[in-house]
Amino acid sequence: MSKQVDLNCDMGESFGAWRMGQDEAVMGLVSSANIACGFHAGDPGTMRETVSLACKHGVNIGAHPGLPDLMGFGRREMQITPQQAYDLMVVQIGALQAVARSQASQIHHVKAHGALYNMAARDLKLARAIAQSVKDVDPSLQLYGLAGSALVEAGAQVGVRVVQEVFADRAYQPDGALVGRQHAQAMIESREAALEQVLNMVLDKRVRAIDGSWLTVQADTICLHGDQPGALEFAQFLHQGLTHAGVRISPPAP
Repeated sequence: MSKQVDLNCDMGESFGAWRMGQDEAVMGLVSSANIACGFHAGDPGTMRETVSLACKHGVNIGAHPGLPDLMGFGRREMQITPQQAYDLMVVQIGALQAVARSQASQIHHVKAHGALYNMAARDLKLARAIAQSVKDVDPSLQLYGLAGSALVEAGAQVGVRVVQEVFADRAYQPDGALVGRQHAQAMIESREAALEQVLNMVLDKRVRAIDGSWLTVQADTICLHGDQPGALEFAQFLHQGLTHAGVRISPPAP
């Protein structure tokens, strides 16, 4: 039986005259796009353009809600209650849902961004609020969450389909959490090392933590960061490496 994995990328993160990422070039290499909804990045026009680009390439559309922090790009933690997290999610999911419908399309999944994603990965109450928001807006939507995290547990409790996510270019802690971006070893700079990590996760369901230990991991979808330098070349290298290993790239089953 052949292996299959989803390849997702955070997109639509430009704002006004400021451009972020290489969305047009990368879109043809992924199967799912997580589109910023205006709180951490993005704006109405960018949302519309990115949805249109995803439709053109037949890529699944996902909402990518973040904390209301444009200057910090949603990567700075904020003290918010579960109710506030719920409200932030509902508004942003609904906004992208409307943009997609205006183009005779629909959204397929939701993936929280940055600090909100990481906070929910370890805080079950926050994770439940996020999972509940997805279910309340549209119970057919899938929730992307860090593999083995509180988001996965919360999705199961609430009753939404969870797609477990792993990262190609991020290092892992021994407990399965991502190494914080402030850490010198947080990012995997080598394309070869990133591909090796991805193949271990997809084919063997394991990943090596920064202390050398091996962790079991479920890899339903792989995240690419569209804002990283050389994002296009990295996406091409990873796509080719997966294909060469016999892994089919396609969106998660509905």
